[in-house]
Amino acid sequence: MGSAAVVTIAAMTDFWTDRRVLVTGGSGFLGRAVVARLEASGAEQIIVPRSAVTDLTDRAATAELFATVRPDLVIHLAAKVGGIGYNQVHPAELYLDNLLMGTYVVEEARAHDVAKTVLVGTVCSYPKEPPVPFHEESLWDGYPEGTNAPYGIAKLAQLVHAQTAREQYGQNVTYLIPTNLYGPGDKFHPAVSHVIPALVKKCVDAVEAGADHIELWGTGSASREFLYVDDAAQGIVLAAEHYDEADPVNLGTDREMPIKELVGYVADATGFFGELRWDSSKPDGQPRRRVDNTRARERFGFQASTSFPDGLKTTVAWYLANRVEAEERDH
Repeated sequence: MGSAAVVTIAAMTDFWTDRRVLVTGGSGFLGRAVVARLEASGAEQIIVPRSAVTDLTDRAATAELFATVRPDLVIHLAAKVGGIGYNQVHPAELYLDNLLMGTYVVEEARAHDVAKTVLVGTVCSYPKEPPVPFHEESLWDGYPEGTNAPYGIAKLAQLVHAQTAREQYGQNVTYLIPTNLYGPGDKFHPAVSHVIPALVKKCVDAVEAGADHIELWGTGSASREFLYVDDAAQGIVLAAEHYDEADPVNLGTDREMPIKELVGYVADATGFFGELRWDSSKPDGQPRRRVDNTRARERFGFQASTSFPDGLKTTVAWYLANRVEAEERDH
């Protein structure tokens, strides 16, 4: 991989001028960051439907949205998501709701001649133990880790939909796979939070209660890669502007860390210095997770720029300043 193969992208272009951009899930955690990045890139016509008004699991409602908005470009971020605990309790909902949303968005984009649709998948679609780092070619090499499988398979079906629609109809649908996200605006309610917000809340609660220990799921041996939400948004907007191919593309940082190391970072950032007690009867989830970011770097110039300590510090500060909003449960 020579440096000459890496695409260099100008910071500002006129690509977004007069373009109507529909961002499903645009009021969510990742969606707000994407909308902000679009605005910074010059987009002035950004439409963010609200789930209370438009149910994307309903074909008629989705069709009405597209007929009303008439978008030139769609970024599909709407999803039902949660951490391991939520996944174990709601597997059927996670599968069906995500499958229907992606299916109807792609079909209505085709029916309304949308010039380009960007689908955002999930790292949960990868097999349980593919070679690390995960290369996009490994997506079909095995079944996903059990607690993630219903969500991961639903999202993976959208890749098939995108590629077959391109082949049969010439529909321009691209597919991105961000690794684990974190940052300001994340969900901190215990029923739906992922690992970083769950740990931050646990440590902050312990500090405030004067607790001398916290209890943690699993063994801490699993590893994860974490992508700051603003970096993910940058990658999505770059791809929306510059990437028009069928191949799925990872978005990552090229760095993973064991959960035990992550807990150390979170404890330091929140001021918790008590004992860490691991409950090995609880699942670790997928053993390792790190994606190969080469394709994103070479095809549309994406490289994450936020260091983990800096991103975590910003995340903790946002949580402390926005406790009520952060701990709301939205499904």
